[in-house]
Amino acid sequence: MVNRKRPLVVLSRKLPDPVETRMRELFDARLNEDDHIMTQPELVAAVREAQVLVPTVADRIDAAVIAQAGPELKLIANYGNGVDNVDVAAAAAKGITVTNTPNVLNQDTADMTMALILSVPRRLAEGAEILQTQGKWAGWSPTWMLGRRISGKRLGIVGMGRIGTAVARRAKAFGLSIHYHNRKRVSAAVEDDLEATYWESLDQMLARMDFISVNCPSTPATFHLLSARRLALMQPSAYLVNTARGDIVDEAALIAMIQEGRLAGAGLDVFEQEPVVNPKLVKLARQGKVVLLPHMASATIESRIDMGEKVIINIRTFFDGHRPPDRVLPNRI
Repeated sequence: MVNRKRPLVVLSRKLPDPVETRMRELFDARLNEDDHIMTQPELVAAVREAQVLVPTVADRIDAAVIAQAGPELKLIANYGNGVDNVDVAAAAAKGITVTNTPNVLNQDTADMTMALILSVPRRLAEGAEILQTQGKWAGWSPTWMLGRRISGKRLGIVGMGRIGTAVARRAKAFGLSIHYHNRKRVSAAVEDDLEATYWESLDQMLARMDFISVNCPSTPATFHLLSARRLALMQPSAYLVNTARGDIVDEAALIAMIQEGRLAGAGLDVFEQEPVVNPKLVKLARQGKVVLLPHMASATIESRIDMGEKVIINIRTFFDGHRPPDRVLPNRI
């Protein structure tokens, strides 16, 4: 058996070059050179041999995979803010620590959320498509490509955590009135600063908003939080934006509502079956009723490097015999 002085760290995907270079310097890092999505057999092979697995949100590290982990696997250092792709309880039961990379994606995700809030009612994707396909247009017209004004409208934020709060700050600058629903009410200082209105009842908030932004984590409790019943409470002139996780929204119900004119439109960066996108959503996008993005809200060079640095800190801290700063416990997801 090879005696490794440095822990064997298996990366499930290709990470930014500065991150991979630093990992090679510090660990016995096994890279994914061609950036392919690892199959379940490949993940099983990795957990049987590695001391650290670094998966991403695209990897399903479920109980079946964890059950086959070898005795050397001590840490799953998730390269992502959420850990809905990892069975944290199963890992804990097997004595495996799980960490994530929180608080580095807040601003980038909030930027993209605001971009979607703007793009759907102002028909940005439609306008860009016309020039990309035709190379010209008929010229300015008082009645052509009319959208809806943003300023003066009400924004309801579902999940007023760090990302939701960052969205609220941006939205306030655009003249939107801030409303929110959260498990816990934020501090009075934050509410005063944002001039935010708290709704204990999600149902009541949904019925009164012009925009709904989904910014809560994906957990068993938030699966289809925006169910068919709740989506039906929204005004026909309202828009929904989701940059959190696809399974928080009942996608089939959302599609039906937009098709039937019971909802004005949506901006989606995440999907229930991603990377597969429902063909009905693609059709709605071609009709200008939704804007679809390929899970890119946090896709900046800066955030990806910051995420990698957090992974490295968690690994080094763990193998130095200390509690990793971003440890995730089963009762906290």
